[in-house]
Amino acid sequence: MTANTRTDDPLVDLDDIGTNPTSNPSFTDLIASRLSRRRLFGLGVGTAGTALLQACGGGGDGGAAFPILPAAPAPAPVPPAPSPAPAPAPLKLNFGAVAKSLDDVVSVPVGYTASVLYRLGDPIASGVAAYKNDGSDEAATYDRRAGDHHDGMTFFGMNASNKWDATNASRGLLVMNHEAITPLFLHPAGQTISGTGNAAVRTVAGEVLREFYLHGVSVIEVNKSGSTWSYKQDSSLNRRVHTLTEMSFSGPAAKTDYLKTRYSTDGSKTRGTVNNCANGTTPWGTYLTCEENWAGYFRRIKATDDAKRTNPKEVTSFSRYGVAGTGRELWATVTGGDDIHARWNTEVIGATALDDYRNGSNTYGWVVEIDPFNPNSMPKKRTALGRFGHEGACLGPVVVGKPLVWYMGDDSQNEYLYKFVSTKAWDAADVGGGTAAGDKYMDDGKLYVAKFKADGSGDWLELKLGVNGITAANANYAFADAADVLINTRLAADSAGATKMDRPEWTAVNPKNGEVYLTLTNNSARTISGANNTVGTDAANPRYYNDPKGATAQKGNPNGHVIRFADTGGNPAAVTFKWDVYLFGARSTASADINVSNLGGDNDFSSPDGMWFSQAAPGLLWLETDDGKYTDVTNCMLLAALPGTVGDGAAKTITNVDGATTATQATFVGKAPGTDGLRRFLVGPVDCEITGIAESGDGRALFVNIQHPGENSKTIGDPNTFLSHWPDGAKSRPRSATVVITRNDGGLIGL
Repeated sequence: MTANTRTDDPLVDLDDIGTNPTSNPSFTDLIASRLSRRRLFGLGVGTAGTALLQACGGGGDGGAAFPILPAAPAPAPVPPAPSPAPAPAPLKLNFGAVAKSLDDVVSVPVGYTASVLYRLGDPIASGVAAYKNDGSDEAATYDRRAGDHHDGMTFFGMNASNKWDATNASRGLLVMNHEAITPLFLHPAGQTISGTGNAAVRTVAGEVLREFYLHGVSVIEVNKSGSTWSYKQDSSLNRRVHTLTEMSFSGPAAKTDYLKTRYSTDGSKTRGTVNNCANGTTPWGTYLTCEENWAGYFRRIKATDDAKRTNPKEVTSFSRYGVAGTGRELWATVTGGDDIHARWNTEVIGATALDDYRNGSNTYGWVVEIDPFNPNSMPKKRTALGRFGHEGACLGPVVVGKPLVWYMGDDSQNEYLYKFVSTKAWDAADVGGGTAAGDKYMDDGKLYVAKFKADGSGDWLELKLGVNGITAANANYAFADAADVLINTRLAADSAGATKMDRPEWTAVNPKNGEVYLTLTNNSARTISGANNTVGTDAANPRYYNDPKGATAQKGNPNGHVIRFADTGGNPAAVTFKWDVYLFGARSTASADINVSNLGGDNDFSSPDGMWFSQAAPGLLWLETDDGKYTDVTNCMLLAALPGTVGDGAAKTITNVDGATTATQATFVGKAPGTDGLRRFLVGPVDCEITGIAESGDGRALFVNIQHPGENSKTIGDPNTFLSHWPDGAKSRPRSATVVITRNDGGLIGL
């Protein structure tokens, strides 16, 4: 996640504000009785025993094979069992913890090297000049340059025939998101804007064109020579997908009235993708990019547009998704602009929806599938997976003859956790099938939202017309058809009674046992008791406290936590699960009711965000931070973890304090990790977010993204005022970039 820093339109920071007005549980009313360890851990869950797992999170598959098992054959006579093989040695973190730091560098453990691989503006086609990094590069070249705000990514190993080869550890395609931009550093003197408030307009079309191209996705070929990694500038597979790239819709909402615009009068297509945060993968070898805080890019002046809407449901939908304001980058206002700018105005302007872009914002908020091995293929927006602020789409266990599942967080305060289960069972013959395989598995299935219950169990509530209150008779929103449910997934989840969470972000699946982890970055909107129509604590979001940053109070759950769950019976299609809180972010100096995981100086952190399990070393979890709460002490970081299992801790009652008010909250807490189970591996430069992670197929190269260093700098006039000059140093403008980390002795990273 990246917060936008515009001050003239406060509605654009929707991840920090939230748009959920419902009274859905928090369960404060469900936990009057004491919770017991027996009630949580007596529920039972099988491991993923017969299934090899595809681990993911923001970093995707990390280049390892998407594990596939054939359907089990009929039982055969069992011969006498041989002596059991010795158990594999347990994983052990094998590096010295990196100290907290406020320096403008990337710090890694002794014995490791971090090298810059791919920076904002780097050329990815022949004939494109090196980036000047002063705002003077020709705008028309930016469709062949690296985008800004590098984010979630995947390494796809590749053979000599340019086909997917997950075992290739020295050549592949690195595919990454470019979530947003830091406008100050993109143009000679920042954005050129005339006027203020609703009258503010962009007056230089070339600046906006740069920004159009700098969002989206990069596909680049990377190669290892000796111990050095580089990207191949003239590769025929290099590609940029951006806000002007044509895309098709697929699934139940495609070609419906909700998606019809002046550009696509039948609702079959749109242009572009934006605010691409975390990501995902498919077992047939394609990349999923996820549209997160897209709502703030659209212009809709509520006071005037509401009056033009003849259908009040549209106003309800806009409010629930936060579509209101001038647009965070003012793209719709370009003086003398044409259709590529007008489409960012989602107001009623023409006679019908075919004359304007009143439905334009409906064309964003989706999971988008891209085939990285076919640069001429058209990306597809998969509507069956719902429309919300998609943080990522993590692929669960992949077993021949079983459905596929993706887990998805909605990154905003008090939003929900979702999963999609395919109708079709997985057939390994579809490997390499491109987006045509996606039509088979991602256009038909069941979409669920999570309800975390106070006894440590949970329910997956189906989001479907006619069930869980999702009906035409619903008093808050009358659902008309299946497409309406998917266009307005948040409203459907509200009706079903899902659990409001502390900003659900990245999901990751442990390949050892199929358990799913979810980062909950923070929530300043949570209160101690839920009085006066606010959201109080609950078992799954149990803390309320103040973590002062200097003299500034930071109340709610400013440091975040990581929750984990296991679908019943190890079956991702199950409709129940059990859960506990794996890890709580906190300062090491905080009290025991805040520092619940007993973190020390080598592993304390705040605001967990990116998360991903290694495939080369199953069981090794990487955890990244996107923090503004603890940055008085340290820049954002990457930690390595060796988590246990759901239920390895105990029931616990946390005492929350707000001034003179004290309240207790029962929850379930995983075993404290200690430094053997959690250790700081990397600290980034000033004012950055650490996000996006992938590994080469052998686990001996780790790719990590450093996003928006120095983004809160205030002026371009004096380089001495830049908060960061990373990665180029001296007086340069800072740039988002990908680093590749290797061990000096060539060994596995982290172990």
